[in-house]
Amino acid sequence: MITIAEIRSMATGFAIMGYGGGAMIGAPLAVWLMDHFASDGIPGVKQALIAMGVIYFVVMLGGAVGFRVTPSGWKPLGWSAPEHGRGKGMITRQNVHLSQAWKTPQFWLIWGLLCLNVTAGVGVISMASPMFQDVFGARLIGAHAVGEMTGAQKTAVAAAAAGLVGLISLFNAVGRIFWASLSDRIGRKNMFFTIFVLGIVLYCLLPTWGHLVMPALFVASICVILSMYGGGFATVPAYLADIFGPQMVGAIHGRLITAWSVAAVIGPSLIAGIREFELGHGVPHALLYDVTLYIMAVLLLGGLICNVFVKPVHSKHWMSADELATERALLHEDQVAITADTAARGAFGLGGILAWLAVGVPFCIGLFIAIEKAATLF
Repeated sequence: MITIAEIRSMATGFAIMGYGGGAMIGAPLAVWLMDHFASDGIPGVKQALIAMGVIYFVVMLGGAVGFRVTPSGWKPLGWSAPEHGRGKGMITRQNVHLSQAWKTPQFWLIWGLLCLNVTAGVGVISMASPMFQDVFGARLIGAHAVGEMTGAQKTAVAAAAAGLVGLISLFNAVGRIFWASLSDRIGRKNMFFTIFVLGIVLYCLLPTWGHLVMPALFVASICVILSMYGGGFATVPAYLADIFGPQMVGAIHGRLITAWSVAAVIGPSLIAGIREFELGHGVPHALLYDVTLYIMAVLLLGGLICNVFVKPVHSKHWMSADELATERALLHEDQVAITADTAARGAFGLGGILAWLAVGVPFCIGLFIAIEKAATLF
């Protein structure tokens, strides 16, 4: 992301895909471990957590040992910067210090659009399974109301809802690469315009799909929405690097990610509160989420407005040459490192094969489980 601005979003998309891909691996692994350590019908939660902690420690330690930062001035062999294309005018060649970045309107506008996008996305993730069961459960198997379903019918509907959750995890992971890579072609700002407008339309259509009993369109819309949630989350680091420069993007992103924390509290709480309120007022199960989904569309409209006002940072906030030199000296980093020309150029040997196997095999297993669960929907 720091070395090659033209593909920085794709790079972060691959990295942040770990969040979505990890869910496909971690969830079934946790279930298997709890079943494996179960005793007298009681799930082995404590043992499963200890085992997962050990696994996480080994995996993260291996990643840390293998991690390499490219020397300043490094570029792939034979690579040259392409001409600025559509949407690339927002990419700055300057840098903004952390102490200045969070004082700019651009920081808070990006904070706002991330918070609103994540609030809507996390809200859907938290309610996907119960929403599918409430809206379609009874009608999918020919009953008129949830209370009329037998135990076997409820189990079948719950299995279908679990399939939706598996499908969501898949689209959440893939969306992080797709939308992030798209932003490298059309620009970060244009990409956020796209996901906000499309998201507003899809959120407004979801109640209609429910009323018309069209589960296929409902599921497809949910999957696209969650792909955009993942894509927006993956694109934000590159958006920050475009606006504030790459020198301190990690520290700036650390402050910006508080938007995700706020959204993770607001989204599920808002949806649960509205659901309980409507249940208390006798709203039918099939209509419980209509108001909530329209509220999610309004949140995305707010994110769209924030995105409109994101502009390049004023030159008064740029770091001077002396300030930049000081920061690089603190990192023991020269403008062009002596090792830049002789650093690795991406040779793919045995180490690369083993690294991809270590990541790819668990991911493929998680992918298979997610697809297997999703198959119950069809």
